[in-house]
Amino acid sequence: MRNRDVRARDIPSPVKAPRWFDPRGRDAGSWAFMLNRLTGLGLTLYLGLHLVVLNKLAQGPEAYDEFIAFSQSLLIKTGEVILIAAVLFHGLNGLRLTLHAFGVGIRRQKQLFVFALAGTIFISIAFAMRVFGR
Repeated sequence: MRNRDVRARDIPSPVKAPRWFDPRGRDAGSWAFMLNRLTGLGLTLYLGLHLVVLNKLAQGPEAYDEFIAFSQSLLIKTGEVILIAAVLFHGLNGLRLTLHAFGVGIRRQKQLFVFALAGTIFISIAFAMRVFGR
């Protein structure tokens, strides 16, 4: 009977979905997994928006000038910083996962995750200072 209870507990259901966002009791691997998935989804969304903007720019010089004026807004500059942070983390965490797949640094996954996170934060802050310093 005990095995049946364990299997019932492990069955995915929409009711259990909010637990995925609960940060309590998570280890570094769980955080790396969640952040990698979220940045991947965000980059996919960005790709769609990027294609929409490229289509708008193909509408002529007036549309291009409007976009250039809009791209100087605080909203777009903030989005650029978030985009760079997402690309950096997704790339650095991808390198961590590649090393893991080849058996390199398996016992140092937490340190590699912290390195990826710290590198993302440091470079993103430097980028933000450059973007908002203009």
